[in-house]
Amino acid sequence: MRKDMSGFLQKIGDVIGKERVIFDEELLETYREAGPVTGVSPAGLVKPHGVEQVREIIELAREESANLIFSSSSPPRFRGDTVPEEEGIIVDMSGMDNIVRIDRRNKVALIEPGVTFPELYAAVEKEGLKVLMPLLPRQGKSVIASCLEREPIQIPKYHWDMTDPLLCTELVFGTGDVFRTGSAAGPGSLEQQWAAGGAQKNPMGPAQTDFARLVQGSQGTLAAVTWATVKLELKPTIHKMYFVPGDGLPELMEFTYRALRPKLGDEFFILNSYALATIITDDASQIESMASRQSPYTVVYGVSGYAHLPAKRVSYQEKDLSDIAAEIGCQITREIPGCKADEMESILESCSPADYYKMQPKGDFLDIFFLTTMDQVPFFIGKMEEVAEKFDYPPEQLGVYIQPIQHGRSVHLEFTLYYDGKDEEKARQIKQLFREASETLAGVGAFFSRPYGYWADLAYSRCPDSVEVLRKIKKMVDPDGILNRGKLCFEEVK
Repeated sequence: MRKDMSGFLQKIGDVIGKERVIFDEELLETYREAGPVTGVSPAGLVKPHGVEQVREIIELAREESANLIFSSSSPPRFRGDTVPEEEGIIVDMSGMDNIVRIDRRNKVALIEPGVTFPELYAAVEKEGLKVLMPLLPRQGKSVIASCLEREPIQIPKYHWDMTDPLLCTELVFGTGDVFRTGSAAGPGSLEQQWAAGGAQKNPMGPAQTDFARLVQGSQGTLAAVTWATVKLELKPTIHKMYFVPGDGLPELMEFTYRALRPKLGDEFFILNSYALATIITDDASQIESMASRQSPYTVVYGVSGYAHLPAKRVSYQEKDLSDIAAEIGCQITREIPGCKADEMESILESCSPADYYKMQPKGDFLDIFFLTTMDQVPFFIGKMEEVAEKFDYPPEQLGVYIQPIQHGRSVHLEFTLYYDGKDEEKARQIKQLFREASETLAGVGAFFSRPYGYWADLAYSRCPDSVEVLRKIKKMVDPDGILNRGKLCFEEVK
């Protein structure tokens, strides 16, 4: 334990219990590095139980000018938002893991930050509901953390706004003030709102404010979230998966555009052969051969029927999608090499195996992802492959994931670089490739809306006006600068 933090940690122990203050060096070391981001090991870890303890920890941090980094997901971690930029304390919210309420009528769940995807999935399935999940989240991933990070969900037609599926939140700002957003703000307590039929479903407000949107994506620099409501959907009574393999992207992009415009299908995304192989096989030695058997790109989509006339709902969507494919010259199939439709359905309804699926090919990976529009995807893929070839990275081993969002108006484009982290020289080359590719893509229009680590400079250096406004907001909600100090754009350049 570091001497200069011992008094502060002792004070926290007096508030939340000494057993909730942890100094396990092996555990603390897991926070020092994540993906391309390297920082310092935290001085300790504390595990609050409840909003009042969170508020008291923040009040103590203000007195001591301590750095607090809030976390709620178990390792491994890949983005770097919880890596301390300077000496600090990890506030581990994973013990706050209550599923407070599931409202089937309004299709919403109120959960604490420690609730993971497997836990929420099992709970809502009993109510005939389904969780709007990103593609194969890791088992220990916090649902609220995923929503705050704006991870894209698989079903574009349910993605109305960039905040979806996050709804209302309870925040504790760096001032120690507790604040509720959206319809949860009142009038009345949560219990009174429930008695009146409220469900904390409207995320906007109170009044003209929208603090949830402000806090989302801020990597814990503006507030701690102690609970949130998340949007759910009905579990289908009929659910069928389909594949549309293609030699090139243009026809698959056209198929996707035309399918999403009238909101046909549920799950809808595109994978290249290597990314698809990492999903459909759990044998690392078979990934390259499996990839070689696939088409260069494949659309994966699902069609669902619900309680009312499910067969007819599925039938008309199948026909409309078949007509679109025929007009474009695509072929829809229920089976691709190594994977049948029902197998893909089972894969997408679950989380990653114990070892995250992207770790299978080589043991380690780095992701480069950003927002763009579908028509720009081939251009960005070309740029990414140019940089990969410069570093002798085989383009055929590059993972490409294209996830339409907001009803298909834009896309989340993700490149995955797989490598063996035990090979120090290879790891160094991949990190250099990561940086050069990020710079190249940002320079030609890639929008890094989730600026982790190195990307923060890439994103904020291009928009000084936004930086000025955000610094003013930071001063308002975290005047002492105690929340995840050094992250994003809030400190002046030294």
